[in-house]
Amino acid sequence: MLIDAIGSDPHMTDNAETRRQLLDHDICVHIFTASAAMVGVCLTVIGIIRVVISLRRSDVFGDDLLAINAMLYLAACLTSYWALRTRSLGRNHRLERRADV
Repeated sequence: MLIDAIGSDPHMTDNAETRRQLLDHDICVHIFTASAAMVGVCLTVIGIIRVVISLRRSDVFGDDLLAINAMLYLAACLTSYWALRTRSLGRNHRLERRADV
């Protein structure tokens, strides 16, 4: 009975839609900040590995993998930034899904 009363109230559905849009915006912000931080972490570790490589005179495959990882995080960062800046809700959802993947 209570569910029927809440479900029939048009203000409740508007409120739910507003909360969903805010949640979607919040997810984009989290993706943007986390991916930007991970780009910085990857670049820092690449720098540390390069110092170790120059001291030991041996080559490591790990820095190449970290560079690829940094590029993927950069793509997620740019896609989530684009989703934050777009005004179209449909485009926002598509870009957000791509950034999340």
